[in-house]
Amino acid sequence: MSHAQEARRLLRAHRYGALSTLSKKLAGFPFGSITPYLTDHDGSLIILISALAEHTKNIKQDPRVSLITHNQSSPDIQMQGRVTATGLAEPIRDHQSIVHRYLRHFPEADDLLKLDFAFYRIIPVAIRHIAGVGQIHWINKEDYAAHAAEDFSAHEATLLRHINNEQQDALCQQLQRSHDVRSSSASAYGLDCDGLDVRTASHSFRLDFSQPLTHPKQFTSLTELTFRSP
Repeated sequence: MSHAQEARRLLRAHRYGALSTLSKKLAGFPFGSITPYLTDHDGSLIILISALAEHTKNIKQDPRVSLITHNQSSPDIQMQGRVTATGLAEPIRDHQSIVHRYLRHFPEADDLLKLDFAFYRIIPVAIRHIAGVGQIHWINKEDYAAHAAEDFSAHEATLLRHINNEQQDALCQQLQRSHDVRSSSASAYGLDCDGLDVRTASHSFRLDFSQPLTHPKQFTSLTELTFRSP
């Protein structure tokens, strides 16, 4: 698997990161803040932020940002994978194109949309991926970009309905194989070229395909796909 795929998978596996912007108040000093984010089909990052937030003011003055997240399975951060996406943040004017997908991942954000919150897209310029000690790579935006983003975006909702209505047993079985989680029911709420996002009554999980799909037509049945070993 390429370093670009590993970096994209790490970003997709997590929901929160440290967003750094260039401070308007402090004349260009880096300003960090924790924020939820959603990795979109193409690999860009979607954030929902308040007009009153310091990082929103900073972005409006200078759109250059970075966001870092890390594998949180171990307290030894030096041994864990982490990835920094550096890019340009721009407002999403047609937010209806993203709102339904975002709320599937963050249903608690529904009330924020009634306030002064707005969607921004971070378009990566470069990616820094650290897989562990001495395993450090710069990744350009062309290599990082995901396969068939528009196709997966157009078919995601239909495929999710099919999984949840017709493939419950297979979904629960794969959840057990990948995460040793036994559940009588689960709900798939996200699907992209790299894998599935699945929710049980108490937790969310990521199921990674063994190789990225190049088109949604490749997704026929959970039992016919191979998934990455835990």
